[in-house]
Amino acid sequence: MPLSAPDSLAARPRLVLASNSPRRRQLLTELGLAYEVRLREVEEDFPASLHRHEVAEYLAAHKAAAYAPDLAPDELLITADTIVCLDDDVLNKPADAAEARQMLQRLQGRAHDVYTGVCLLHGDGRQVVFSDRTQVVFRALSPAEIAYYVEHYQPLDKAGAYGAQDWIGMVAVTRLEGSYFNVMGLPVHRVWEELVKLGAVGV
Repeated sequence: MPLSAPDSLAARPRLVLASNSPRRRQLLTELGLAYEVRLREVEEDFPASLHRHEVAEYLAAHKAAAYAPDLAPDELLITADTIVCLDDDVLNKPADAAEARQMLQRLQGRAHDVYTGVCLLHGDGRQVVFSDRTQVVFRALSPAEIAYYVEHYQPLDKAGAYGAQDWIGMVAVTRLEGSYFNVMGLPVHRVWEELVKLGAVGV
C-alpha cells in the first residue's frame, strides 16, 4: 500500500515527481510512495564556474523553479539531476551514438564520480536541495563491447551514456563506493530521510 495514501496520512502533502526517468519512477514506487508525474521541457545549462557537486544541485533546483508557479499549497515537488564526472569534465547525456561511444571509451578502465542532485520543493515555499556522490570503477572495455551496448540499449537518455542497471553495469562495473541507487538516478536513502523531516512520509 502506498505510504502516502492511508487516511492517517491525509494531512501529508501530495508528492509530485517532475522527471521522465523510468528509473526514478521505479525507485519511488519501490520505496512505497504514491506520486503524480508532471513533465515539461527545462533547459539543463549550468554556469561553468560551478564545482562538480554543485552542478547536480543547481540543475535540480533549476528544474524545480520551472514547476514552482503551478505547485499547489498541499503538494511537494521532487526534481533530480544526475551527472557523471571524469576528472574535471561533466558528462551529461550524449547527443548521439557517436558521442555515447566516445564517453564510454573515456570511462572504461577508469574510476569516475556520479552525482545526483535532488530538490524537494513544498507548495508552502519550503525547499531542500542536496546531492549524493558515488564513485564507480569500470574495467577496461573492448571497442566491440562498447559498440554492442550503444547499439542494443538506450544510452542517449543517461548521463555518461550508461545505466548501471543495464548490461554494461553487469559486465563493466567492478567496484562502487556509495549508493548504487544514486547511480541509477536517485539517492533514495537521502530522499526518504528528507521527506521524513518535511513530514511528507513515515511508517
